[in-house]
Amino acid sequence: LQKELLKYKQEARNLQGIKDALQQRLVQQDASVLQLKQELLRANMDKEELHNQNADLQRKVEERNRLLAEYKKELCQKDRQLQQHQTKLDEMHRQLSEASYQQVDLERELEHKEALLAHCMKREAEE
Repeated sequence: LQKELLKYKQEARNLQGIKDALQQRLVQQDASVLQLKQELLRANMDKEELHNQNADLQRKVEERNRLLAEYKKELCQKDRQLQQHQTKLDEMHRQLSEASYQQVDLERELEHKEALLAHCMKREAEE
């Protein structure tokens, strides 16, 4: 009976050692699970923060695109106005050139008539 008792005590110690080792392993695994949960929580928080940043950046891009469209529209209007003003300027330049030619013609005609008048006055004075 004593041999059997020693055998069972030895077996109980072995089983207790196995139990202690398993409990220690379970504690390590629990610690690992806890650490993984913390990492998962951090990863989810980082993911949420990135999602919020992405949404914010998307809003900014949309706002900038809207502003860009407005600026393009204004630029097109300014280009049209500039083209209209350029057309008017070209027309005025053409009219100014015509007026200059007419002025030169009128000045020649005036000089010619002054010369004729002077010639007539001279002839009248001679007579």
